[in-house]
Amino acid sequence: MSKIKIGIIGLGYVGLPLARLFATQYSVVGFDINTTRVDQLKAYEDVTMEVEASLLKAVAKSTNNEDLGLFFSSNLNELKECTYFIVTVPTPVDKNNRPVLTPLIKASETVGSVLKKNDIVVYESTVYPGATEEDCVPILEKVSGLKYNTDFFVGYSPERINPGDKLHTVDKILKITSGSTPEIGEKVSQLYASVITAGTHLAPSIKVAEAAKVIENSQRDINIAFVNELAKIFGLMDINTQDVLAAAGTKWNFLPFKPGLVGGHCIGVDPYYLAQKAQEFGYHPEIILAGRRVNDSMGKYIASEVAKLMIQKDQEVKGAGILVLGITFKENCPDIRNTKTVDLIYELQEYGANVVVFDPHANSEEVKNTYKITSFSEIPKKQYDAIVLAVAHKEFLDLNFEEIKKEKSIVYDVKNFLDSKQIDKSL
Repeated sequence: MSKIKIGIIGLGYVGLPLARLFATQYSVVGFDINTTRVDQLKAYEDVTMEVEASLLKAVAKSTNNEDLGLFFSSNLNELKECTYFIVTVPTPVDKNNRPVLTPLIKASETVGSVLKKNDIVVYESTVYPGATEEDCVPILEKVSGLKYNTDFFVGYSPERINPGDKLHTVDKILKITSGSTPEIGEKVSQLYASVITAGTHLAPSIKVAEAAKVIENSQRDINIAFVNELAKIFGLMDINTQDVLAAAGTKWNFLPFKPGLVGGHCIGVDPYYLAQKAQEFGYHPEIILAGRRVNDSMGKYIASEVAKLMIQKDQEVKGAGILVLGITFKENCPDIRNTKTVDLIYELQEYGANVVVFDPHANSEEVKNTYKITSFSEIPKKQYDAIVLAVAHKEFLDLNFEEIKKEKSIVYDVKNFLDSKQIDKSL
């Protein structure tokens, strides 16, 4: 074990917590091509808010020559002595919802350039079944000049990080592991088991591990799509969806999913990876894609509900000042990747409304560059014709709505987060 040296490729929401955890037992190089990110981490600053400065300080080392701890770098040469390479780069989709493997391919080229005999490369990025061996391994072979399963080996252990969750941290989430041979599978499993207190589950093949990961989020997506459709149906019947779910939830085997905007880099993306692979095999996945269509329609639906409520209170929607609370893809987290709140904002703007976005967690510059939307980190103090809570940030519980509402203002709560006395309607 003492000879193990780990290189973590990608220091985002997944890579950094993993690198920090492994650094408690091994010598780890945290590698990222984003030099700004590396410099921030060297100063113990994590803008993703996943790892506290005290935890980074506890494992940090100033040079790569020390036996134990975490060294951050954008220098490829620092990876040359690593024996394990763990790839944790994002796997997004394009504007047409087709898988984008570019980060994965670039990361494979990076690893291939420093790969040595007997090294093991473990992929954590969510992919469709077969991607590791069909898309990544050939790149590793080509760049390194080494032969798969003879000179080097591969594993797959899908990430299960839940951004912003301080309870279910990486060490407390059971880890699926796999390897390109039975022996390598055992080695990969033992490596993770040495730091994951929740334990590991060794899958019989890399494809099984890939498939297991991609269906986890697809299953959640479909279940949320179901309750989103229920919300639309019950909205027409003038029945409170939350009351219905609370009543149905009294049965022991009723699944407690809630309606909402389904975005992010996992649930809003992963089903498309499985769907694309299924279509390559000549099968059109009806339920998976139907769920995606329902969830992708929710921004437009919520905007129309807000507009209806305003009209019912004799308010003009065109030219109205509407405050949207939150733009990140989930609560108490700065991650704005693939957030579906922007669909709601764009639709309200299509109605002619003047939309103001307040999010204390989002990086305003990142929001502007990514979505061409101005996001305020402090609430602009004025009165609004409508207020829409889109993300359940804890800070929103302390807002004084009476100060920012007009007499006929409406408050719409997408997340059923606020006191029912404060709102006019929830999803």
